[in-house]
Amino acid sequence: MKNILFVLLSFLVFAGHAQESYTLSQESALNINGSSTIHDWTVTANAIKGSMNMKAGVVDNLLFQVEVAQIKSERGAAMDKKMHEALKMEEHPEVIFKFKEIEKTSDSENTVRIHGMLTIAGVEKAVDINSVFQEVGGNYIFKGSKEIRLQDYNMEPPTAMFGQIIVGDNVTITFDLVFTKG
Repeated sequence: MKNILFVLLSFLVFAGHAQESYTLSQESALNINGSSTIHDWTVTANAIKGSMNMKAGVVDNLLFQVEVAQIKSERGAAMDKKMHEALKMEEHPEVIFKFKEIEKTSDSENTVRIHGMLTIAGVEKAVDINSVFQEVGGNYIFKGSKEIRLQDYNMEPPTAMFGQIIVGDNVTITFDLVFTKG
């Protein structure tokens, strides 16, 4: 009888610690929206990767990375070059978000606040990101936005036309991240 009880308890402990792993799907999207003295602009992160672990239906770990060289604008190579320089791409080829914890907010059933560390241009800062979080067809989706200030990450807002065009210091990152089991 003791052996049966031990086996059952062992199974429950193992099952309670089982994690499900998810990876970021190609359906995911991340854009950066900003302004300048002449026009608003949007750039797209064309190479993002990430992973997430779920434990007992709760996010246990989350990481995603954006390859700076693949952040592109519709305005062409000149804007891309200035943006990559501002992001210090040569020294810091990735923007990285590392999860610390997640909590439900009282705003809505699907709204969460994600606490983590965001590293941009080699500067790591603690951030809180509000997001809609839901399970759809076995996938988990995070959708939302986060405004950041470039100078908080020691980035100088890019300029063009001999200083006539100046990028605003605040940008908004919008994301629609889809994690699939795998």
